[in-house]
Amino acid sequence: MPNQASASARALESDFVGRLARFFPEATPVRIPIRLSRANGLSDGEAGANGHAWSALQETVIEFGTAREVLFLVFQPLEFADHVLVESRDGSLRAEASIVAVQYHPERTAVAARFLKDVPNWIVKS
Repeated sequence: MPNQASASARALESDFVGRLARFFPEATPVRIPIRLSRANGLSDGEAGANGHAWSALQETVIEFGTAREVLFLVFQPLEFADHVLVESRDGSLRAEASIVAVQYHPERTAVAARFLKDVPNWIVKS
């Protein structure tokens, strides 16, 4: 039964993000594991293009994507306009993004983040 419970929890989490995806008509379902970091502002740490130092937030999965946005679930609080670094495990995606939408649920938040720069071909529709 543990696998069935895990599958049910996974479907529920995907549904949370699916509700947010309705506001993004071009969103395509994907399942891309990512590492998510949050911008700390200016510092001498690992600075991004916008002068941000990053602190690891969590690993999650991009559930839906468009050419400019990624939608995923987080367990740590994120707010509108927060800057995040989205990195795929295989290194094919590494991009800074800004939070453009949030939907709060108990103990988790569905989030949409828009890339700050063009990220060509990160998502390919067939």
